[in-house]
Amino acid sequence: MAGVPFDQLDGDIWYNGEFVHWGDAQVHVLTHGLHYASAVFEGERAYGGEIFKLTEHTERLHKSAEYLGFEIPWTVQQIDDACKETLKRQGLTNAYVRPIAWRGSEMMGVSAQANKINLAIAVWDWPSYFDPEEKMKGIRLDIADWKRPDPATIPCKSKAAGLYMICTLSKHAAEAKGYADALMFDYRGRVAECTGANIFFTKDNVIHTPTPDCFLDGITRQTVIELAKRRQFEVVERVIMPEEMAEFEECFITGSAAEVTPVSEIGPYNFQPGNISKLMIEDYEAEVTPG
Repeated sequence: MAGVPFDQLDGDIWYNGEFVHWGDAQVHVLTHGLHYASAVFEGERAYGGEIFKLTEHTERLHKSAEYLGFEIPWTVQQIDDACKETLKRQGLTNAYVRPIAWRGSEMMGVSAQANKINLAIAVWDWPSYFDPEEKMKGIRLDIADWKRPDPATIPCKSKAAGLYMICTLSKHAAEAKGYADALMFDYRGRVAECTGANIFFTKDNVIHTPTPDCFLDGITRQTVIELAKRRQFEVVERVIMPEEMAEFEECFITGSAAEVTPVSEIGPYNFQPGNISKLMIEDYEAEVTPG
């Protein structure tokens, strides 16, 4: 699949209740979701043929649409079933699953009350895990110039397409400097999240993570907190200021794509991936593995 544009992959995509060939899953250039970012989506992973926490993702998709003022005309159960059928139809067991809902092209302008709500589900191959030894070296993060905005200015609890614009800008800037990703502060100057993953730190066997009051409380984030508590680790959700990073020992990020990935460097701050990161990687792998 390397180097193949995503619009040229093979297979079928579930599109408004029916399967269409991958290359035929098209939208018009005057689609409202393209011009005004009226689109919400999910990023899900299938392991061994089962989509991890599928219903939680689908429920969040519905809630994201509500935050953007529209209703998806398929129930949670119908979307769950469509995701499973799409995975099966693609013949994949370890895969990435992308449902997306958006306003169509019936009206073009800021107001789009009469626009049809569309839903598509695409599934593509995605290997399950990083090489464990390579992963434990930790990735390097830049510190982004862009900030996560005030929740009074954005629907921050929605996984909405428009909220990722500054994430793309930040990740591109980080990659241009040789980093894997970027850490974003929030509008108050506090540690927030990476461009597509939540972040955790450790100190004296306690796990610290920023309170998600202006960014998404990720499903993987919630899973890792639960796993850490099962191991009797204290998990503290709180305000974390940038200068505190000098005192933390380990750092790792979490997300459907990142899973649990240790961090070795954030700008001027250095971390040593260690036992807690290793345990969370192992526990998460066990949690997502069917059976």
